[in-house]
Amino acid sequence: MNEVHYSSKSRDWETPESIFKPLQEEFNIVLDVCATDQNKKCDAYLDRKLNGLTSEWLIVGETGKPSKGACWMNPPYGREVGAWVRKAHAESLKGITTVALLPARTDTKWFHEYIYGKTEIRFFKGRIRFVNAKASAPFPSMIVIFKPQKKKLFRWRK
Repeated sequence: MNEVHYSSKSRDWETPESIFKPLQEEFNIVLDVCATDQNKKCDAYLDRKLNGLTSEWLIVGETGKPSKGACWMNPPYGREVGAWVRKAHAESLKGITTVALLPARTDTKWFHEYIYGKTEIRFFKGRIRFVNAKASAPFPSMIVIFKPQKKKLFRWRK
């Protein structure tokens, strides 16, 4: 058994290029919203110091105007996954597309509140092996695409 997957020693698992590259090409991913210098997938990224949970995920192009690119999110796997999912949902309400690699925890509150029936979900057959991991992950994974949405406004009718 690979005990590191079950411990809290590391919660940051680098996405394999074989998973990331096709998604980057499909969605024009240009910003990694929760990365480190070691596991970043894009030149533009938010690390712990910039804190993707509190920063705006607006992608600014070379002209200083918002870019048409999408965000990549492979959050730390721990209790705060739900906070990252909530943030991706909130950013989708602002017009931001986020492609996320997440544990397939379909029994969680965050899955039912922010993903199920609201996003595109792609499940993996089998378990993925993260970069430099000695074994495959001990949990199933999924790709979730948070596409831009409009806030639902409640209006009284007269």
